Amino acid sequence: MFKKIGPGVLVAAAFVGPGTITMCTLAGAQFGYALIWALLVSIIATIILQGMAGRIGLVTQNGLVDVVRTELKTPWIRNVVIAIVLGAILVGNAAYEAGNIGGATLGLEQLLPQPQLRPFLPTVIGSIIFLLLWFSSYKILEKIFVGLVGIMGVSFVVCAIITQPSMIDILKGMFVPKLPEKGLLTVIALVGTTVVPYNLFLHASLVKEKWNNQTDLKAVNWDTIISIGLGGLVSMAILITASAAPISEINNALDMAIALEPLFGKMAFLFMAIGLLAAGITSAITAPLAAAYVASSCFGWEGGMQNKKFKMVWVIVLLCGVVFLSFDIKPIEVIQFAQVANGVLLPVMATLLLWVVNKKSVMGENKNSLLQNIAGIAIVVFAIFLGAKSILKVIGLF
Repeated sequence: MFKKIGPGVLVAAAFVGPGTITMCTLAGAQFGYALIWALLVSIIATIILQGMAGRIGLVTQNGLVDVVRTELKTPWIRNVVIAIVLGAILVGNAAYEAGNIGGATLGLEQLLPQPQLRPFLPTVIGSIIFLLLWFSSYKILEKIFVGLVGIMGVSFVVCAIITQPSMIDILKGMFVPKLPEKGLLTVIALVGTTVVPYNLFLHASLVKEKWNNQTDLKAVNWDTIISIGLGGLVSMAILITASAAPISEINNALDMAIALEPLFGKMAFLFMAIGLLAAGITSAITAPLAAAYVASSCFGWEGGMQNKKFKMVWVIVLLCGVVFLSFDIKPIEVIQFAQVANGVLLPVMATLLLWVVNKKSVMGENKNSLLQNIAGIAIVVFAIFLGAKSILKVIGLF
């Protein structure tokens, strides 16, 4: 079973990035184990959505944009959807890439604490990512990600074990949902940082890179369940660790490590820094990669990862991240546009996914079952809520 793990690992690595780490840290520090159930719900929702995307990639042997473009027969609707996808993924990933590289840099700063090195660390991280993407095939990237996710998982799970948490309290937080006062925004943020729109496109494209026969559907499903489940375990480990941190105000995972160091020694700090470095690098690789796959599907480029235009897209996204971080540029308008576009994209793509996986002309015998549709409809409704919240937040009404 574990030998067949592949694309799902990249999806898990993509959502367990610096943003997720920060949100899980804040949730644990502010509410203890009370919101673990929200992470469990978000992981289940992610498995269902990514499972549909992966199934479409396997059955059609096309990227998600290719399928949507083929199935949407009305030209203006098709053009609007493609415009939203391009705007949200290309512009959004370029704007957010600085945060991914920043998270990796924060971890590396603790491992290389010399002050004179700090100005160069974003460029070092960016160069590592460039080399990995430029010279790697999908199979090589898959192996790299299995290693990085393994390092990340061990790091954060060890941190959680060091704090000696109460298993009874963890199980209560997981299976007895409750909403603490002022906890709603944190719940929404936990789900929003786990259910990520660009992962749907990334997953479908990567599945067709690895598998090309419908008999592999079982392998695709297990890959999705195991990989995303492990990603969820990492998120929960971060939340559990943060619950033990004796500090009320935390801005990132390293603040939590500093708070834990007097209680549990430098080991907690070291593992947290390594975990943050791995999380930042994996997200900083998958964001440009997803943008390139989306552009490739939208414009019909051939040749996969070796296509020059494909490479040009991820180079631009990566370069934006390094430049924004190195020169402390905060493109507020661009980020706000990306937030609105992603707020629209998530419910649109969740609805289109559900529509496509119910089309027998596309999916054949692999179309959705009644139970899958019930779960899918629930997720679409929640995606609409999340999307509306994201848009209202940008315009100052939430």
